[in-house]
Amino acid sequence: MSHTIDVAGYEPEAPVDTSGEITKPSRAASWAWFARKVLGSMATLGFIVVVNFFLFRVINPHPERTLARGRAKTPEQVQAVIEKYGLDKPLPEQFLIYLKNIVTLDFGDSYQYSQPVRELMLDRLWPTVVLVGTSTILSIVIGIWIGTIAAWNRGRTFDQLSTTSTITLYSMPEWWLGLILFFLFSTGFAGMPQFFPIGLLHSSGVDPTSLEGVVDTSWHLILPVVTLTLAYLAEYSLIMRSALLDEMGEDYLQTARAKGLADVLVRRRHAMRNALLPVVTLVSLNLGFIVSGAITIETVFSIPGLGLLTTDALRIPDIPMLQGTFFVFSAAVVIANLVSNLLYGFLDPRVRL
Repeated sequence: MSHTIDVAGYEPEAPVDTSGEITKPSRAASWAWFARKVLGSMATLGFIVVVNFFLFRVINPHPERTLARGRAKTPEQVQAVIEKYGLDKPLPEQFLIYLKNIVTLDFGDSYQYSQPVRELMLDRLWPTVVLVGTSTILSIVIGIWIGTIAAWNRGRTFDQLSTTSTITLYSMPEWWLGLILFFLFSTGFAGMPQFFPIGLLHSSGVDPTSLEGVVDTSWHLILPVVTLTLAYLAEYSLIMRSALLDEMGEDYLQTARAKGLADVLVRRRHAMRNALLPVVTLVSLNLGFIVSGAITIETVFSIPGLGLLTTDALRIPDIPMLQGTFFVFSAAVVIANLVSNLLYGFLDPRVRL
């Protein structure tokens, strides 16, 4: 029997066999598929752990010189610094200690701040999540809306203008777009009024936990959030447009129209539901980047998040801080990728076959 599509707008969960029954993945096949995905993600994370250890020792093979700068002048003082950070131990022993610390999320003390890396990262996590999380949600919602309208009006003015503008914004470097908005609306450039504050997360002397502080923080975040939202609109709008155009040629939509459904209901109830599958995958992947944040945007607008913390650590270089941020950023992407794969398999059981 040939592959069919039902009127409700969903493709069958699996190919149809000669008996006319839908072939669904067995429980054993589903568990095997699940195990492959999890083990693959664990292997990737293990590779990242190894690279994370050796990479920064290649970048700075003699960290004791950096650590002793300004705080140790005699050979005895330099040796004391080496022993304090365990740099006198053989490299294999340092690696084993590093693996033990990774399991407990103990990344050591920052060279620059002389504080535990984990505490510093937790302090800087919230600004990054608010900044990148808000812009991600906005770009998802607006991008899906733009892609839907553009696909349903293919070749018309809205489609042409939206596609051109989103691709143009996407092609701009984030920091360059951020600088343009910064100069136009924060510095009074070329006689423009200064609408927004110049950088930072909130004004000095304002309690960020109070209502006034929340409003003040929101005002400071408008420009960086707008920058990231504009930069990533094209990702969602173009994928949604492409997926919806593919669905619009399917027979089940013609059947739905023939049964008297209004065009807007055909789009909302049937076409969009199937077209959202690739968008769900993209959303899941991008959620992993919320933790890593936008390093350039935090630097341009002086937002004290994980991105700016990483930029400051690169200048020394602060190896424990770089190892901590690199591991957390990479782990977030790997976990998001795993969630995306599992979610896609749940939404479309044919993947598990």
